[in-house]
Amino acid sequence: MPLKRFLPLFIFAGILIAFMIGLSLKPSEIPSGLINKPVPDFSLPPLQGDGIGLSTADLIDPENIVIVNFFASWCGPCRVEHPALELLGKLDGVKLHGIAYKDRPKNSLSFLKSLGNPYDKIGADLKGRVAIDWGVTGTPETFIIKNGIIRYQHIGPIHQMQVDDLILPIIKNLQQEGAS
Repeated sequence: MPLKRFLPLFIFAGILIAFMIGLSLKPSEIPSGLINKPVPDFSLPPLQGDGIGLSTADLIDPENIVIVNFFASWCGPCRVEHPALELLGKLDGVKLHGIAYKDRPKNSLSFLKSLGNPYDKIGADLKGRVAIDWGVTGTPETFIIKNGIIRYQHIGPIHQMQVDDLILPIIKNLQQEGAS
């Protein structure tokens, strides 16, 4: 029966090891299960009562690389990445769409009015159901899509260095795939 005495110690050690392993993981490097799979089926209303929202059909574009960015007005890192999104939204052969995640439409509109609106279309995911289908763990998250197939997922804010070193080469490679 001396093992029973050490049982709490073993349990604590197991929890400590699991915690340490969890802390060593980088969420931005967790591979997505959606890579090279079709975008989830969805249809979102626009931020305002009128206008066009965003749906799966908007992401099946044979002529352009599509970028989908999940954002929210209450998200500090979304403000940090906004200049990078503005740059991506101006690229030839690229369509940038936004999904306002669990945000009040008036707050999203105010956010975009103050920082600028880089998006071609925006859908309002008021309850976060679409984000769950996409496997979004938080905002911001960005997906690069070709012909309705998710090719890359970026977790966290995109910084200028990542645009130059990571995002632009991915876009260029995907555009060249279509040309060959």
